[in-house]
Formats: sequence, C-alpha cells, structure tokens
Amino acid sequence: MKILLRKAGQEKRQFLIDELLKFGIYKKNNKHLYEWNLCELEKEYHYIVTNDLAEKRKNNLVMG
Repeated sequence: MKILLRKAGQEKRQFLIDELLKFGIYKKNNKHLYEWNLCELEKEYHYIVTNDLAEKRKNNLVMG
C-alpha cells in the first residue's frame, strides 16, 4: 500500500512539474522545480490555473 501511495505521489509531482514547465516556469526564488515539494508544486499550479495566468502567458507567447 505504501508503495502505491509513494508512486501516486511521484506521478502527481511529475505531472505538476511538466505542467509548470509548459507554462514557462522553471524556477522561483532561486529554487528549481525539481527541488520543490508536492505542496509547493500544487500551490503554484493552483495559483496559475485559478488566476488564468496560463492562458494569458500562452496568448503572449503566440502574439509576441
């Protein structure tokens, strides 16, 4: 059971890192994404999605 939970956590962490990389986020406060814990990754992802920053960034990249 512990192995399954650990694997699920690792997969979620990797998903969040991949999504943040797509948004152009590689590091923050001199800390690379791979150094962040799951909670930090979730908070950053949630902040970007709820504030629609991902769409705005995507539009800026396309237009500019």
